[in-house]
Amino acid sequence: MTGFVYSGFVDPSGGSDAAMTLAIGHKTTTPENQIVIDVIREVRPPFDPVAVVDTFAASLKTYGISKVLGDHYGGEFVKEPFRRQGITYGVCKTPKSDLFRDLLPLLNSRHITLPQHNRLIAQIVGLERHISRAGKDSIAPASQGQDDLVNAVAGCAAALHKKFYDPFMDSEDDDDPDGSRGWQAYRLWQHIMRYG
Repeated sequence: MTGFVYSGFVDPSGGSDAAMTLAIGHKTTTPENQIVIDVIREVRPPFDPVAVVDTFAASLKTYGISKVLGDHYGGEFVKEPFRRQGITYGVCKTPKSDLFRDLLPLLNSRHITLPQHNRLIAQIVGLERHISRAGKDSIAPASQGQDDLVNAVAGCAAALHKKFYDPFMDSEDDDDPDGSRGWQAYRLWQHIMRYG
């Protein structure tokens, strides 16, 4: 675990109806930029969310992570237990649907390595694209589907693939310091998704 900078992402839950998940990963630089998801954890309900945070915090510390990102569920309910464990919980400003959308080019280009996990694969395959009457795209699981694992993985990938995610990552890419190439690639991907 030395030599790499790791990132983590949490999809929190209150413990009664949805799973609480964690993904931890790193980015390689040779032979090419590759995102590797090293760890995924899923705790299915019922559970005590504070006890799960304690377990997740131990995993994060093992990888030298002191700040974890997660979705906006629960506000202080999620932040405070992590804070007590010495982990800062940052809220991801990117909507879940956008994280799912931006995971697709990483999967298709094989720039992400996932652990073998049947429920994760089922959740990825179960995502569907919907277009609202206003023409806005959204990606979500099929009816009655779950997205807890894929949300954690997509969020972790976003944190590691920082050139597309500057809204919540305060860093620059050395190969693209002004973000113009990343922005062009992002716009091209949006065009392909919208118009085929």
